[in-house]
Amino acid sequence: MAAAAAVMMNRAVADKAITGFFRQSFALLRSLSTSTSPPAPSSSAARESKPKRRKKKNLFDVIQFLPNWGIGYKVAKTHWQDVSYELTKINLYKDGRHGKGWGIRYKAGVRAADAPVKMSGVNKRGWKYIPESEKKKGNSSKVVEQSLA
Repeated sequence: MAAAAAVMMNRAVADKAITGFFRQSFALLRSLSTSTSPPAPSSSAARESKPKRRKKKNLFDVIQFLPNWGIGYKVAKTHWQDVSYELTKINLYKDGRHGKGWGIRYKAGVRAADAPVKMSGVNKRGWKYIPESEKKKGNSSKVVEQSLA
């Protein structure tokens, strides 16, 4: 039994020596490879100089700051040409960033339908608010005030 213990001890010592040798050689290789590579700060400076691309907003990100969650305001996808929706109803999920939306469709500034329809792609990114819808509301209220006077 003593001989078996001695053999096991010699094997453990040999394993430590081999492991130490490999560890030193890998450390040497690592130090040589890092000394020849270009400095890291210049690569990070190049990344910082690039402007970050902002995420586009989904419908609920756009309308969350409008009065009454944007009901009555016009919105459209950024890539649509002459198509927009006047928001009439929303069903907001608990997280406040997703949901469903209904609105009256406008094409080239003219109503395309009288009844509200469910808007598709409200959770996808790329929505914008059309500011002229607020101007029209402001103008119509002025006309009503003038007619009352």
